[in-house]
This record gives sequence, C-alpha cells and structure tokens, in this order.
Amino acid sequence: MSLEVGDKAPDFTLPTDGGGKVSLSKLKGKKVVLYFYPKDDTSGCTAEACGFRDIFPNFRKLDATVIGISRDSVASHDKFKKKYELPFMLASDEEGKVCEKYGVWVQKTLYGRKYMGIERSTFLINEKGVIETVWRKVKVAGHVDEVLAAAKAA
Repeated sequence: MSLEVGDKAPDFTLPTDGGGKVSLSKLKGKKVVLYFYPKDDTSGCTAEACGFRDIFPNFRKLDATVIGISRDSVASHDKFKKKYELPFMLASDEEGKVCEKYGVWVQKTLYGRKYMGIERSTFLINEKGVIETVWRKVKVAGHVDEVLAAAKAA
C-alpha cells in the first residue's frame, strides 16, 4: 500500500517510550510529523533523531507533534531516548502493522542480500488527519530542515 498526499492518514495506537501509548486519532487538531526509521542507536537513525531533537523547539512553536516509529521494543526506545535526550515520543511497532499501513515495510538490498526492513520515510499530517507531504527513501542530511519548512508552510 502506498499513501499519497491528500490521503487520510491511517489511525494507529502504539506503545511508546516511558510506558505510554499514542493514538493518531487523539492528535486531531495538531500537525503530526511521523517519521519511520530502521533501528535505534544506529548511525543514520541517531543522526536523524538528533536532528529532530536539535530543532524540536521550532516544531513545538508550530504546535506540531513529532513521533519516531521503528520496530524496536519500548525498552530499546527508552535507552535510545535517554542516551540522546530526545524530547519527542518514540513508538514501538514490533509487529510491523503500522509500518505496513504506511507502506514503509519494504524489500531492501545490502551487499546483494535481499531482506525486509523499514524504508526511512516521513509523513507530515495536518490537523484534520490528512497527509500533507510524504518523504520516502529519506537521506538524513538536510531532511529535518525540509520537514520543518513544510510544517511551517502547511
């Protein structure tokens, strides 16, 4: 399934770091930056998370909620969040159902070996729960600034 700009963002409820949970439907009325990343505490994912952390106050000024999602456990998210002082939620999609709904669980290739994994992707969802912007196959450098610019313009 491939979501496009203008589609209603699929609802979900997932456990988060700190023993919490998040439901997209409960965030109506706010902009939501939903970013999917492959794995806690790996180089690209850490750079992306720290990028969102460093300009997080700018998202807060826009009343935008930032949520990072991977298939890592809540315990892994707790360690990752604490280690890098991340001020936003990390949601655990261990079964991969939300990754599938958003079309980010894809076949990848590394050194000729094919495997299934999360394609680094970001979705900007407006206050009505509609997808405003989609970034797929994200390159970390400059990405967070691009998301912030889109959130300001939305």
